[in-house]
Amino acid sequence: MTGRNRSSTEGRDPDALLARAGIQPDRNQDQHFLVDDRVLDRLPTYAEAFDTSHVLEIGAGTGALTDRLLDTADRVTAIERDARLADFLREEFADACADGRLDVVEGNALSLEIPEFSVSVSNLPYGVSSEVLFRLLPAKRPLVIMVQREFAERMVAAPGTDDYGRLSVTVGHYAECEIVETVPPEAFSPPPAVESAIVRTSPCDPDYAIDEMAFLAFVRAVFTQRRKTVRNAIRNTTHISEIEQPAAVVEAADEELLRKRAGDLTPEEFAALARLGVEVGGAPSEEPTSGSEIE
Repeated sequence: MTGRNRSSTEGRDPDALLARAGIQPDRNQDQHFLVDDRVLDRLPTYAEAFDTSHVLEIGAGTGALTDRLLDTADRVTAIERDARLADFLREEFADACADGRLDVVEGNALSLEIPEFSVSVSNLPYGVSSEVLFRLLPAKRPLVIMVQREFAERMVAAPGTDDYGRLSVTVGHYAECEIVETVPPEAFSPPPAVESAIVRTSPCDPDYAIDEMAFLAFVRAVFTQRRKTVRNAIRNTTHISEIEQPAAVVEAADEELLRKRAGDLTPEEFAALARLGVEVGGAPSEEPTSGSEIE
């Protein structure tokens, strides 16, 4: 599949955009441009059920997806860290910029202040997918993102499976998540060495009441020792969880949970143990985020 496979929806041709930009993709910057028209045309449709009044695109590249988003959104903010591409986007989409429908922001999405948005539709730079995701999820907005297939499978993994980990628990804390399409390397220029996947997330509140800071720290801590029992992981990771009295947590916890390993704990079980970390273990806490408790 290549950018020359035209669909019935006539957006800007991605191969032509790449040629006009005159830029050789930089693998060191994770630049793999999506050039398959059919995938580009489908991407915005996965956000149709959401509010598209202000769409955030991270990693806009040459604007092939930006072009499609402008057909469906009231307003688009496109973040691009490559100064050459940011300049090209402003020139290529000068009319949309002039009428206020497109705002091109040059910079790194990991350090920029993320603007308010109603939904994000993005082909994320794969090397920083995790960091970008962890910045977007707390905003409690829907996401339609292209990531590596392996990363996507870890996002949606269930307890007890090989792919289940910190990413799975953290994503599930903020949103319901589904893989809506897999994408082959040939859809990109240059082709990456891995398959990709489009993931859609819908914000949700967890089924447990928990101090968010303590919960996320505890999940991170225990998964650093996923091969050990939870009992030993609690004792060995106080430098991450900041639990001051791990013995008190172990004493108060359910023995069945302590015998498990991190990969077998459900989010609710992580929450129960994290609460003990605060209540009897002296772990630092903060006010629960709005909506973190469901009646």
